[in-house]
Amino acid sequence: MIRRTFIALTAAASMMSTAAFAADKDIVDTAIEAGSFTTLVAAVEAAGLVDTLKGEGPYTVFAPTDEAFAALPAGTVENLLMPENKEMLAAVLTYHVVPGKVMSTDLTEGMMAPTAQGSEVTITLDGGAKVNDANITAADIEASNGVIHVIDAVIMPPM
Repeated sequence: MIRRTFIALTAAASMMSTAAFAADKDIVDTAIEAGSFTTLVAAVEAAGLVDTLKGEGPYTVFAPTDEAFAALPAGTVENLLMPENKEMLAAVLTYHVVPGKVMSTDLTEGMMAPTAQGSEVTITLDGGAKVNDANITAADIEASNGVIHVIDAVIMPPM
């Protein structure tokens, strides 16, 4: 009994320290550490947005995974990463960023959230939380300057 209690307390303390550790890192470092956002991080670097997303914030980032980027039509990512398309890349990326810290408990059906790009995204909850047509697959990953919600698709701003 004592051994089980000790193991449970040790596991709980370990999880708490991991959560606290993650919240000590900014959005960029949290994404890098996760390991499933290499394309997103490369795009943020190519667009010159690293300093912004390491800034004070707070920011809410709807972060597409590497698989989400891979699902785009062939050549899309490579085209966006070209230096001459830096402005378009920045528009796509900032469309994934909402100023302020919006936790999953703040999301409501039909909510319209203004993005850093200037357009709005639509939140729906029916059938699972979504931003536009992208499913939110993991929520409330806290960073020192905001929060990340993982999404399974790249959302494109209206053109």
